[in-house]
Amino acid sequence: MIALRRFSVPIPLVLLLIVALGAAAVLRAQIEGGDRGVPPVDSSSSFEVTGIDVDVYAANSEAARLAGWRLAQRKGWDALWARTHGGENGPNLSDSALDGIVAGIVVENEQIGPHRYIARLGVLFDRARAGTILGTTGNLLRSAPMLMIPVQWSGGVPQSFETRTEWQKAWARFRTGSSPIDYVRPTGTGVDSLILTPAQTRRPGRTWWRLLIDGYGAADVLIPQVEIQRQWPGGPVIAKFTAYHGPDREYLGGFVLRVDSADGLPKLMDEGVKRMDALFVQALQQGRLVPDPSLIAEPVAPTDEELDALANAIPEESATLITDTLTPGVSVINVQYDTPDVASVSAGEATLRGIPGVRTAQTASLALGGVSVMRVNFAGDQATLAAALQARGWQVQQGPNTLRIRRGAPAAPASPSPSPSGTPARK
Repeated sequence: MIALRRFSVPIPLVLLLIVALGAAAVLRAQIEGGDRGVPPVDSSSSFEVTGIDVDVYAANSEAARLAGWRLAQRKGWDALWARTHGGENGPNLSDSALDGIVAGIVVENEQIGPHRYIARLGVLFDRARAGTILGTTGNLLRSAPMLMIPVQWSGGVPQSFETRTEWQKAWARFRTGSSPIDYVRPTGTGVDSLILTPAQTRRPGRTWWRLLIDGYGAADVLIPQVEIQRQWPGGPVIAKFTAYHGPDREYLGGFVLRVDSADGLPKLMDEGVKRMDALFVQALQQGRLVPDPSLIAEPVAPTDEELDALANAIPEESATLITDTLTPGVSVINVQYDTPDVASVSAGEATLRGIPGVRTAQTASLALGGVSVMRVNFAGDQATLAAALQARGWQVQQGPNTLRIRRGAPAAPASPSPSPSGTPARK
């Protein structure tokens, strides 16, 4: 009896310890689950041309395949030039020159015979190398960084990053280089499954949204949603797609797609991603994809009592400096600028930091070879910052809470002479 009394522990305390250990184990298993997380296949900013059909003959299968890829590169270059120059015919480039600007070949579908190659291919062009020939590097207006939370409804259950869904896999396969939307795509690992939940997409409260958006380096949120309806196991699948923007779930548009069997679900999702991106691009062009100002955590202006207390606590000669530092009216402005290489990033930030009134200037979304986004805290309004940049030789385009800046174009010569080494245009 003495031994029992010495080592006895209250039963409620034992039960409390067991529950706590069990909850910790469940939480750790939820964070470290193996069936979770789909990293993006390609996060580069390459130009992409898809749906190129080729049908070639050669002495053997390998030669036919190589000839098909060469033909796809030439067709892809023609399509890319026409897309960026209003349908005009582009210059003829040799196969060796195309090899230098092509970043990869995407095989969508192919059939290989002993002497024949039939395929539908896609071509990826390196933005930095091809952009110098196209002359369009960074000319497209890009959106602010947008945190993307894909939500899939299946069987009446919503899922985002809890498990690997076909909707998440489709977004991971999507190449965002040719889209003007700056997507911030979480991989779904770590704490993503705990904080980026379907329930969070229906919470309008700004406090938690500010923490999430700042943590992922975004300015706002996009919610692409799909509802999957299976007619019977293995049978037709109907998917209803809906696009939302912001914590208030602003409706941007929707559409419905259908496939005859469950085997075609991945292709249906890929097509849904392309059309969903088109909806977001249309909203951007219409001016509806403006970041919500309530999601930006700005410093709170001090009260008159706090300013008086600070002024009395310091010497008289330094009171003016403290008051100037705490002056309210700091604006947070997104500045889009060209970043063809690493040096241009540091140069752009140094330029903004050298303007009087700029408190901080830091790149929030980096896209080497394209257009990056810099977050600038400026003691003044957007028009004042734009005027200061124009005075330093920058070309400035103003948008809602956004500035697009480019270096001033050099003055054209008085009497230009035609270059004998120019590349003739295809007729």
